[in-house]
Amino acid sequence: MPETYAAANAPGALPLVGHAWPLLHRPIPFLSSLPQYGDLVEIRLGRVRAHVPCHPQLLRRVLSDDRTYDKGGPLFTRLRDLVGNGLGSCPHRDHRRQRRLLQPAFHRTRIETYAHVMTDEALRLSATWQPGQTVDAFPAMFELALRTVTRTLFSSRVGDDDVARLQHSFETALAGLFRRIFVPAPLQHLPLPANRRYARALADLHGSVDHLIAGYLSTDENTGADTHHAQDREDLLSTLIAARDDDTALSDGELHDQVITMLLGGAETVAAALTWALYVLTRNPRVAHDLHDEVDTVLAGRPPAHRDLPHLPRTGHMISETLRLYPPAWLFTRITTRPLNLAGRYLPSGTTLVISPPALHHNPALYPRAADFCPDRWSEERPGLPPRGEFTGFGAGARRCLGDTYAVAEATLTLATLAQRWRMECAPGTDIRPAPLSAVHRPRRLLLHLTPRTRVG
Repeated sequence: MPETYAAANAPGALPLVGHAWPLLHRPIPFLSSLPQYGDLVEIRLGRVRAHVPCHPQLLRRVLSDDRTYDKGGPLFTRLRDLVGNGLGSCPHRDHRRQRRLLQPAFHRTRIETYAHVMTDEALRLSATWQPGQTVDAFPAMFELALRTVTRTLFSSRVGDDDVARLQHSFETALAGLFRRIFVPAPLQHLPLPANRRYARALADLHGSVDHLIAGYLSTDENTGADTHHAQDREDLLSTLIAARDDDTALSDGELHDQVITMLLGGAETVAAALTWALYVLTRNPRVAHDLHDEVDTVLAGRPPAHRDLPHLPRTGHMISETLRLYPPAWLFTRITTRPLNLAGRYLPSGTTLVISPPALHHNPALYPRAADFCPDRWSEERPGLPPRGEFTGFGAGARRCLGDTYAVAEATLTLATLAQRWRMECAPGTDIRPAPLSAVHRPRRLLLHLTPRTRVG
């Protein structure tokens, strides 16, 4: 551990908007550049002064002390409009209880059950594709992930109209949410078209979730089950309804917030990761060859299952490397709950800290050839392993993403399923610049030309 850390200010902040331009137009290069200035670097989110821990030990200190560095700051203030007080956004005082209540929903035996849905939805999507077709990857992956998470939540397929409504509401609300980080608060209440779209999307989203939950609970009522002692349908929602902590169940409001949190976490970020994974396949023929060879050898033409995950290491390494190089959650915030000194800089209570995976993941001092896509860096059979303690794709500490195993399983099973049948190439019109005003890091448009492949062996 170094005896001293260097604190610095990032150059280029503009009056009123701060570093809004690079954060909106080239977020990953901007955040990846911050370690060159210091170990703790001040940036501006609009008028808010925020500090980015760029040294892994500083970041570990922040993420391991969720009482001192609590969920909060501009991002989470806006996020709570969307997801309420769910597990991903709630403050420290509520987090321990919520996590205990939700933990059983992500037990290994539950993940094994959800894996059937993951593969089934991937097969369903693959069957709709045609040879020679060009698909827009992110919308396809978003719909796939949203269908998967709704089925694992509600144990049955949600109607196409409901999925489309949820998808549109999420996209509009998330774009408005991110924009509001940089827009002064008084402007957010003016009757501007963007504000009206945002408010309408929020209302539609919350209304849709209430409708889905009500329909689910009415099924239990029709069978004579108490709504807080619902029959176990081997899905997420029945696990949440049955959750107990000192005989206190989740309230209706808490249930709503957890459902919308899971819908968001299980759709947008997984879709972004899968989109980038498909992109790197088109750019790395050797990686694509290794992936196809593995799925052909291990699966021998049958659909993948949960039991296959340990036998698909190359596929798993590809997902890990995609999350390192293209982290969907590229920025989230914490807020200090007391005055303190960090890296020699005094931070009063209420100071915003920005947690940015690219600041570590793209650092060549931590990851040799950091700009290259190298799945082999995750192989335990090779020397020079990456510093896994510095991998923050799912956060770390007590607030590490509860659904990390779920997300990795879904991404791995989906990638293996699609790779069994299809080869993909980037089609004209592809634009891999980051989508503007997106809460996740994803390309603006990834168009993939599909070619069927024949299994070898």
